[in-house]
Amino acid sequence: MVPYSPLGKGFLAGAVDQNTHFADDDFRSRVPRFAPDVRAANLAFVEVLRKLAEGKNATPAQIALAWLLAQKPWIVPIPGTTKLSRLQENIAAVDLRLSASDLETINAATAKVPVQGERYPEQLAKMTGR
Repeated sequence: MVPYSPLGKGFLAGAVDQNTHFADDDFRSRVPRFAPDVRAANLAFVEVLRKLAEGKNATPAQIALAWLLAQKPWIVPIPGTTKLSRLQENIAAVDLRLSASDLETINAATAKVPVQGERYPEQLAKMTGR
């Protein structure tokens, strides 16, 4: 299984915060989950990843990818990037080992922080799940 957009279009990598402005031609400018009014609530989960990352000398993106890799051996996240440095960062997630406690922390955070905003704008959502 290959998760689609395993870093949430940059969100789980910590590349988005309350002050981020998306250009009109950036797809995220139309995605409800990236709307300023719900972003703060969704950032609470990224903070959990950031805290774990700090303790492991890693990045939030590496923690998110390592979490996916820890789920099942047949889950293979393939994050997209246009930067060599990000590719190298993402590849390093393969060597990051999360403890049972780390996995529990992430899973508890996903239960406590309900995602706000729809995944896609209404028109695009109608085209998914077929």
